Parts: sequence; C-alpha cells; structure tokens
Amino acid sequence: MNHQITRRQLIASGAAVALCGPAFAAEGAVDTALVNAVVWTGDGAMSDAVGIAGNRIAALGARAVRAATGKKTRVVDCGGAFVMPAFIDCHTHFLLGSINIARPVFIDVRSKAEFIDLIGAAVRALPPGQWLLGGPWDEQRWGGELPRKEWIDAVSGDTPIAIPRTDLHSLFLNSAALRLAGIDRNTPDVPGGVIERDERGEPTGVLKDNATRRAQDVIPPMSEAFTDQIVRQGIEYALSKGVAQVHNTEVDWSVQDAARRLRASGATGIRFNSFVPLADWERMAALVKAEGCGDDWVRWGGLKCVSDGSLGARTARFHEPYLDAPGQRGVWTTGLDDMREWIPAADAAGLAITTHAIGDEANDVVLDIFADAERRNGKRDRRFRIEHAQHLSPGAWEKMARQNVIASVQPYHAADDGRWAVNRIGEERLKRTYAFRSLLDAGVQTCFGSDWPVAPLDPMTGADAAVRRQTIDGANPNGWHPEQRVTIAETLTAYTRTAAYAGFQENRLGRIAPGYLADMTVLDRNLLSVSPDQYLKTGVLRTFVDGQERFTASSA
Repeated sequence: MNHQITRRQLIASGAAVALCGPAFAAEGAVDTALVNAVVWTGDGAMSDAVGIAGNRIAALGARAVRAATGKKTRVVDCGGAFVMPAFIDCHTHFLLGSINIARPVFIDVRSKAEFIDLIGAAVRALPPGQWLLGGPWDEQRWGGELPRKEWIDAVSGDTPIAIPRTDLHSLFLNSAALRLAGIDRNTPDVPGGVIERDERGEPTGVLKDNATRRAQDVIPPMSEAFTDQIVRQGIEYALSKGVAQVHNTEVDWSVQDAARRLRASGATGIRFNSFVPLADWERMAALVKAEGCGDDWVRWGGLKCVSDGSLGARTARFHEPYLDAPGQRGVWTTGLDDMREWIPAADAAGLAITTHAIGDEANDVVLDIFADAERRNGKRDRRFRIEHAQHLSPGAWEKMARQNVIASVQPYHAADDGRWAVNRIGEERLKRTYAFRSLLDAGVQTCFGSDWPVAPLDPMTGADAAVRRQTIDGANPNGWHPEQRVTIAETLTAYTRTAAYAGFQENRLGRIAPGYLADMTVLDRNLLSVSPDQYLKTGVLRTFVDGQERFTASSA
C-alpha cells in the first residue's frame, strides 16, 4: 500500500480528512518517517513504512514515504519493529490508578501475617494525621478470609485506614476510620450497600458498594494541584504502556475536571474520553449545551451508571443465588426506578450512556432499559454500552447485537476471577462468563479495556488473557473455558478500531491510514506472528500521540 496526501491538503482538511487514495506530495511533506517496520494498519492490511505530517498520517508504504521525505524529515529506522495504532483503553479509573503508582499496594500479599506487617510499615512511613489509602488487596490470594479490623488495629492505632479491595467494590477500614465515618453496630445497612458484621453484629471493617460512601465522605479531598500532579504521573505511565487514550468510566467528576485543567495549558499527553455519574445527567447536558463536548484531547458528554456490584464482593446481581452464599443474589447499586427514569431522560438529551453490569440479571435489566429508551426517543446513533457484560443469560449476546449495544469488556478479569469464580456461581453460569468469543460471533461490537487499577493498565496483560485464557495462578495451562478465546488480531482490533468506534472516533482514530490522527505504538515484536507466550514479554519502544513521540524506551 502506498498512499499519501500533501502537507497543504493535510493542514487544510482538519478532522474531516478521510482515506483519499494515492497522491503525490512534494518532497519534505513528512515531518517524521517510520521505515523498515512491520505495520499493522488496523484494517486487515500490512505495510512497511509510515509518514507523519503535523498530527496526522500523511503517507503509508515505503514508496510513498520515501517520496515525501526531505532534508528536514526525521527518519526513524524501526529495525523490523511492529507498528500499530496506539492502544485505547476503554475502561479505567484513571485517578485511582495513578494514585496507586506511589501508594503502598497489597495485591500480592499471600498471608494474613504479611498483610499486617505491610500495613504496619505503611503506617509508620506516613506523616502524622494522614489517612492510609493504600492500593488494593485480594483475600483470594491469602486463602479467602476477609480481613477484619482487629487484624490491623494494633499496628495502626489512631491512623485511619481505608484501602480498597481489588475490584473497588469494597473498602477495608480499621477502628479509627470506622469511628470517623460514624459506623458502629447500630449503623443500618444502606440500599445497595453492605456493612460486613461479625457474629456479635459488630462491623468487621469491610464495607461493600454503597456502604463505602460513609467512609469516602470523611476522607480529606485532594487539592486540585495534587490531583493534577497525580494525573500527569498516570499519563507518563500510560504512554510507557503504549496507551494513547483512556475512557475514564468514573463515578465522579475528578478526572474530567483535572483533564480540563491540563488541557487549558496545552496538549494533555494522552487523550481522555470522560464519563461522569448518570445521576448528574442534567449538569452534563447543561455543560454540553454551553461548551460542546470538548475536543480529541479531552472529550465529555458521557455518563456512567453502576447498576450492581461485583462478583468478588458477592454484590453482582444474579437471577439465582450465589452457591457460596445461599439466599444472596447481589444488590442494585443504583435503584431500578432511578435507572428507568434517568437513562431515557439522558438519552433524550443526546448524551452517551454506559452502564456497569456484572450479574446476569443486571445485564438483562440494563438491556431492557436501553430498549425502552430507544422506543421512547426514536432511532439514532446512540451507541449504548455495557461495561463488563460479565455474566450473561442465554441469548443475551444475540440481544445485544440486535440492539447495537457495545460490550466494553476487560479480558484480564477472566484470568484473575477464573481462579475462584466457580465457587461463587458454578460451572453452568461460567459457560456465559467473560464470553468474548460468543460476543464477537454474535456480531456484538466489543471493545477492550483494563479497569485499571482493578487490573494492570498494560494492554499486553489483556491480550494474553484474551488469547490464552490462562488464570494467573497457572492452574489452567490449556485455558480457562478455552471455547471463549479470541485471536490476537481480534484482540488488537478491540483495543484500537472498535475502541475508537465506542468513542465515536472511528473516522480519525483506531487505524493507520492517511488523514487519521497519528497515534501509534511501536512494539519490539510482531504480535501477529510470535507465540502467544511472548505477549507478556513484549516491550513498548515508542508511543506517538497526535504526531509527537511522547514515550521512547531507553533501548529504542
């Protein structure tokens, strides 16, 4: 393939540029030329060179790039490296992930004693008066027992502690934090939330879903300056993983506000597509009316609803009870009446809507509410999404395809949850769990993300999980429910072209084609030809965003 457009055409075209076929640009039209490369364009084609002019792809193929190269062109010999459209992560909690880069993390703890020791060390390292808000823990890695405040009270004293479980649907508090939150044996559970209690009715320190708000309300907020600093730290980390855009599917406005502040002083480094709480749809509608939806650096106009909880917390909403918690079917984190009112109303305002749904009943209810919104408001290109689409009823993926609902899924969760999910819901329901193959075969537009910091931001961990389906404990060498594996080409498409589609950007991102924005990742091996056991060994050599090389590995 040898396509190119002139610099004058490129600059004049703006965002409306599309594939325009072969053309012949003047020498020097290309600012940067990537040559001697293996280029996966994202649309099934391969090439060997890419030329960038300004912030866009200007030429594709060695002949076209060579013709547009001049004395001032920077030529990068890729040495056979793999060049692809940059990764788009369709599901992150970007501020929380960025914070955890510097905070203590407990995810790899393998015993109660180790957990207590690390908590004590983290408390001793804190300045007086601060909360310990360390990174996630996972009770499954130390045998399955939920932590209790008595474990850590002796090593934490008056230092309040609130640390999230890996799924972000539970918080673990010590006694000092429980006192500040006003939680004791007389505190009632809240709708959509659970306060774990011991055999005497005393809070154990674990709060689930909506109950966590009692703690979050008393944790001192971060300053705007500190928030911006943390987000910048996350941006650099994302670039090092080849990620050029994140969809921030958050439950507050913190990342959107920070990204807008950063955008006011220039390019943000990576692109942000922001979702804020569905309950705030009128506020978002007013913002869009007053200011539009931002630009390709920071975009807004999206809303997220959290319909249920998580499998790990036993709060995901199922039609049938949990096997290891008879009588429990999960919770509605957002009330059904509220969802049935807010989703059609926000849709009528023209806003983009995505809904977290993990249990099979939650997914069915959300699909029905989406269908009702479309009946009320008429046909349009709305691109409803379901985040996770984790456990589905028979026939659910066909229904998603008929309704044109996007599945925004996170492959790494299959490798993580596969270690213990059978204990929660049994083998029959697992046949429709993390059903990536079934979703694609049914024709559901399926995009991939990480759920960072619930899972690693590195797309290679997602690629490994999607293609190999091996659990992280190594117990399934042939793959956990291998019938749901997908190919590496399908995986890369879900991280690029379909991810761009999910963000209404498929006409300018997600492909390497003339006129498209020059967001590209350069990897040290050809993902289409290497053995799948090489995915986790893959390194990012360079990351280009908006035509600029914003990350370079020391070895590149």
